[in-house]
Amino acid sequence: MERDRIALRGLKFFAYHGMLREEKILGQTFIVDIDLYADLSKAGKSDQVEDTINYAEVYARIKTIVKMEKYQLIERLAERVAEDVLGEFPCEGVRVVIHKPQAPIPGIFEEAFVEIYREKKR
Repeated sequence: MERDRIALRGLKFFAYHGMLREEKILGQTFIVDIDLYADLSKAGKSDQVEDTINYAEVYARIKTIVKMEKYQLIERLAERVAEDVLGEFPCEGVRVVIHKPQAPIPGIFEEAFVEIYREKKR
């Protein structure tokens, strides 16, 4: 089934999530991708922002969560973003990816990330 979606990619924030003491003190960059699934047909016909999800407001909510809250696991951070966006915006589902490019892994790698998909409870 095809779904309408609004996508935000590569939202970069410096924050203090992690298990290790150094991560909590020094911080690091986190990158967020999000897809919001909603019926966009009304906005497609009306050309009015009030008939869609204002992605500037979504960005502001994510920024506040990532920068102001602190979690040990990026799994919890992803869950928190999903909970907030589903609760505050008229979308049916969200896909959240939290990238942690500087994860403390002994070896050469591009990034570690988690990806979750959540829907509103009916």
